[in-house]
Amino acid sequence: MRVVILGAGVIGITAAHYLRRAGHEVVVIDRQPGPALETSFANAGEISPGYASPWAAPGIPVKAIKWLMMHHAPLILRPQANAAMLTWLAAMLRNCTAQRYALNKSRMVGLAEFSRDELVALRRDLGIKYDERSQGTLQLFRTSKQMDGAAKDMAVLASYDVPYELLDRAGCVAAEPGLAAARDRFVGGLRLPNDETGDCHLFTTRLAERLAADGVEFRFNTAIHGIESNGTAITGVHTDAGVVHGDAYLVALGSHSPQLLRPLGIRLPVYPVKGYSITVPIADPAAAPVSTLLDESYKIAITRLGDRIRVGGMAEISGYDNSLPRRREATLLHSLNDLFPGASQAGETNFWSGLRPMTPDGPPIIGGTALPNLFLNTGHGTLGWTMACGSAAVIAALLSGETPPIPVAGLGLDRYG
Repeated sequence: MRVVILGAGVIGITAAHYLRRAGHEVVVIDRQPGPALETSFANAGEISPGYASPWAAPGIPVKAIKWLMMHHAPLILRPQANAAMLTWLAAMLRNCTAQRYALNKSRMVGLAEFSRDELVALRRDLGIKYDERSQGTLQLFRTSKQMDGAAKDMAVLASYDVPYELLDRAGCVAAEPGLAAARDRFVGGLRLPNDETGDCHLFTTRLAERLAADGVEFRFNTAIHGIESNGTAITGVHTDAGVVHGDAYLVALGSHSPQLLRPLGIRLPVYPVKGYSITVPIADPAAAPVSTLLDESYKIAITRLGDRIRVGGMAEISGYDNSLPRRREATLLHSLNDLFPGASQAGETNFWSGLRPMTPDGPPIIGGTALPNLFLNTGHGTLGWTMACGSAAVIAALLSGETPPIPVAGLGLDRYG
């Protein structure tokens, strides 16, 4: 079967790998000159199945008000008078109940754990290197209240058999020696030893190189203008280089998926939530993080990627805005320098922003549509890197008419009615 994939981020490229492995002819189309040049380009670098949780959770509306008032705010809301934003926010608020949170998290954790295992297998089979590390994630608590609140998180982790360690201040420094210079800034932490880290852009680029050598066709620098349908099936994709035809079509365009699907009558509840990152060279390896640290107060991840440090986080709801306000950069630098003083070189920060494709309930949208040859793999939010390989294995099975490797109830578009 000839499968046309729309989007060459980590979601689209991993899907291309699994579909090619299943024996399909694969064509990948993207407007950028290469793979992983938008939201997959400079994310926080963490692969954290244990932290796969919906943003829509009990207590979040109250916490959001507090976050909006902080100087180094982890949440920025710029309301706009458009139906998409208001509808998405309302749907998210409806999911902030204990019952819906538990259901949504169960769907996310299963996929994320499976995905991590698939990534390990892919790395072993292909020998791809991408500054990867398998040294866990440390969620750092600056206050006793945050430390006490970890009891709920640990109960959830235990229910999914996810290994964890609750650490005091000394335990945190033992796990991340670079924290020794800032030991008065925190009281403890929660460590997930099975989490991984890695450069998502580097991984995606090297996987795409392997796929090109294996016969996958890449059409970069190609703008997608629309999808052609005869009312019962998709018949082609309109691009600035002509119409591309296939037997099946997979939309993996992240936050840009809804606009493409709307003319087909498909309402996709995905909205962009902007995140920021900086990438700086390491000045003192001993003072730098070993793996990934999550600064709970500012919702910022600090990750070691080879000889660099990636600092990423924040959630800005402001539509399709890719501007780079320097005050957001200041927040990232504050967290890094406060916890790992002297670890990074001063100078260029490679300040970046990306639009995370968020669903209002948390899980991504993976599966078919009312049109039998149109499939979706989008809406992964902040967990695209974490869930990429698992999502690809699932969609490859569904598209091939095979039984998926894990339960997929609640991952499709049909969950929204």
